[in-house]
Amino acid sequence: MKEDIRIVSEFYDKSVETEWNRIVDRPEFLITCRMLDRYIKPGDTVLDIGGGPGRYSLYFAEKGCAVTLVDLSPENVSFAQANFADKGLKVTTICADARDVDKVISADYDHVLLMGPLYHLLDETERVKAIEAALRLLKPGGLLFAAFISMSGGLVFMLREMPAQFANPDEARFLIPLVDGKSYGGMAFTQAFFINQNEVLPLCHNSRLKKYTFSDRKAFLHRMSMI
Repeated sequence: MKEDIRIVSEFYDKSVETEWNRIVDRPEFLITCRMLDRYIKPGDTVLDIGGGPGRYSLYFAEKGCAVTLVDLSPENVSFAQANFADKGLKVTTICADARDVDKVISADYDHVLLMGPLYHLLDETERVKAIEAALRLLKPGGLLFAAFISMSGGLVFMLREMPAQFANPDEARFLIPLVDGKSYGGMAFTQAFFINQNEVLPLCHNSRLKKYTFSDRKAFLHRMSMI
């Protein structure tokens, strides 16, 4: 596991600019912000765990939120610090592992973003550990936003960006689990975990999260306050 974390950290240390530019004005960023804006309001406190060079942290800091950014990569954190300072924004930045974030932060937050670590932790117990660490930093009634990379997302990326790889025998390590309806953890763009969508809810249940159905935002917020 330590080797896996080293691989991920070094990958992002070497690709800070690429990661910073990767989602700007792209559907991933725009749609995610639109969804988050339904719940995160100016003046709220936000903890961005695994926030990379700080795209989402910057977005919410500029909207008037009190933001703390945590990332595994020292270079991501340094980039974010400089960027926030240049813009005159007071954002706390911390270099730490998502699984141990509750050991280095004592505050609690209205919202926690966990939109990165869960697709680099290969073992389910480690993903659960990261989720539970994030939950311990939420205020009562606070909201946790978590992101995954799905197996189908990996397939779409291959079809769009690198179709020739389907002829590469090494890709069987991903394609066989895909066909079998399973998840894949191992080497990809770096050490990464791609989840079968049917495994998301069981993972949440293992992390003591509950599934709710809702017909409108008001009902959803009320039910979340009861967790």
